Amino acid sequence: MGDPRDLFDLAGRVACVTGASSGLGQRAANALVAAGAKVVGVARRQDHLSAWENQQGAQVKGVAWDVSVRDSLGALAEVVSDPFGAPDILIHAAGINTREAADDVTPEGWDMTLSLNLSAPFFLSQALVPAMKAKGWGRIVNFASLQTTRAFPGGIAYGSTKAGVAQMTRAMAEAWSRFGITANALGPGFFPTELTAAVFDDPDRAERNAAQTCIGRNGAMEDLDGPILFLCSDASAYVTGQVLMVDGGFTAK
Repeated sequence: MGDPRDLFDLAGRVACVTGASSGLGQRAANALVAAGAKVVGVARRQDHLSAWENQQGAQVKGVAWDVSVRDSLGALAEVVSDPFGAPDILIHAAGINTREAADDVTPEGWDMTLSLNLSAPFFLSQALVPAMKAKGWGRIVNFASLQTTRAFPGGIAYGSTKAGVAQMTRAMAEAWSRFGITANALGPGFFPTELTAAVFDDPDRAERNAAQTCIGRNGAMEDLDGPILFLCSDASAYVTGQVLMVDGGFTAK
């Protein structure tokens, strides 16, 4: 038996992470870099990506792109394969939550939520899977949510897409795992990011959310590192089609 730590070694691997300009996406990208991977980060904000490149150095490359534009994802697959080769690992962390009440949901808000949270992860994966098949190894990590299984106020569009992410993940696993490509989803609880700023700006609400967990606190960014490395490495070779909730036990209560 080899050193179990080698199961988490990503040296020689290439990853693509959407939503890498901030928040959980950037945290995931940095965890992969620390484990030895080269990472292409995709996001809309070039200034944030440039700052990230300056921080991480030659192991990373930022690509400014709007992944909600479905017709562009085939071209994006080629662009992200250029710096270090075709990605072995694909993390879909880009997302949007319009927080519109059910009575106020607009067709535009609904379509944007669907495009970014559900369509982009599928069609970008579809474009990058052939190269993974050729290698016989790949890792796809989608981002689920507490709202994959729970209904929150103002979350009908977001929650619908995140429920869809769970089923999409299972269907990806059914389609592609026989080729050495696992597909899983990470379901974060409440972490302090731009997407959850409205929650953390209200101390009482943040405290109520912390009390709902089994652990008794909201998430810290470092809580993501272990789960993301597990799902992106050989450590999870026999795990596919699963949603791993990283929520301090929020959904266990």
